[in-house]
Amino acid sequence: MGAVVEGFDLATASDEDFEELKTRTYRDKILVLKNQDLSPERFLELGRRLGTPETYYEPMYQHPEVKEVFVSSNVSEGEKQIGVPKTGKFWHADYMFMPKPFGLTLIYPQVIPQKNRGTFFIDMGKAYEKLSDELKATLADAVAVQTVRRYFKIRPTDVYRPISKILEEIETKTPASPHPAVFKHPGTGEQILYISEGFTAELRDSAGNPLDDSVLKDALEAVGQLDPACEHENIHLQTFEKGDLLLWDNRSLVHRALHTATPEPAVSFRVTVHDHLPFYEGISA
Repeated sequence: MGAVVEGFDLATASDEDFEELKTRTYRDKILVLKNQDLSPERFLELGRRLGTPETYYEPMYQHPEVKEVFVSSNVSEGEKQIGVPKTGKFWHADYMFMPKPFGLTLIYPQVIPQKNRGTFFIDMGKAYEKLSDELKATLADAVAVQTVRRYFKIRPTDVYRPISKILEEIETKTPASPHPAVFKHPGTGEQILYISEGFTAELRDSAGNPLDDSVLKDALEAVGQLDPACEHENIHLQTFEKGDLLLWDNRSLVHRALHTATPEPAVSFRVTVHDHLPFYEGISA
């Protein structure tokens, strides 16, 4: 999984170069653009050359000067915390719980841990191919109900609020979103299994009837998302170094951040992009 891109320069890259980046991302799943040196504004510009950036709906994640840039950080600037620490310590695809997920994710590490660094990935197209015929048949027409409820991070403004009010706001602002459990990737034609340990609450059949919980558990276990050691054959650890910018296929991949018991300083910027393709065929406009 993955490919390295040497010599990419935002200042001189053509429209054809950006089309090639997208094509290669769909094919190789992760691209690592080496030796990048971009301000938050230029990072966003790179995202805009790939499609339409999506601003994260919770302000506490937003960069103070470029709101389209999502900040994951355990490093404070003076007395102010910029971004949110320990994001993504569970299997998920970005915006999986929203009605219109996006096709591309860009991560630009700023402060890099010295020891344990990287992100775990599973290619859910290749993982689907390995499922038993029986499980594939059960999932073929199933609907996966996705929700942020399980891993919603409490905000500073939530202190002293009743938990019932917070849960009510979650359900109002981000109600559960149904998506096909399996869909055809519009760029490659692959069948993608669209479930995650973090956001998939339940599976339903084509008539809307809940499937037995064991079906979801069996599928998650088969693809590797229930392996606490992250040693399953489907799991790929993508490492990075200063100057690397990661671009990946948010349709095909689920990912999980690598966090340690004793965290080192870590800061990453993220831009997420709707590309020129529908997320999957038949999704509502």
